[in-house]
Amino acid sequence: MLKRKYYLLAAGLLAANAIVLAQGNGMAGISEATSMVTSYFDPATKLIYAIGAVVGLIGGVKVYGKFSSGDPDTSKTAASWFGACIFLIVAATILRSFFL
Repeated sequence: MLKRKYYLLAAGLLAANAIVLAQGNGMAGISEATSMVTSYFDPATKLIYAIGAVVGLIGGVKVYGKFSSGDPDTSKTAASWFGACIFLIVAATILRSFFL
């Protein structure tokens, strides 16, 4: 019975030692995570710019269609599509400058 207690004590100390040794200051992990997140901003910004360009083209076609048909609501549609494009571009630029 006493031998079993010693084995349990040794196993407990070994587990505690492994836990203590596994912990570090965490700075390496935080630095790696920061570099990974910041490396995503350039492609994400370019993707948002591309989405803004596609939204602008679709909006231009829709506004042209409304203008050609003589719809009186053309200015409201143009303002909403233009506002969406401006929002995408400004949001991408601000996020990029804020996090980098």
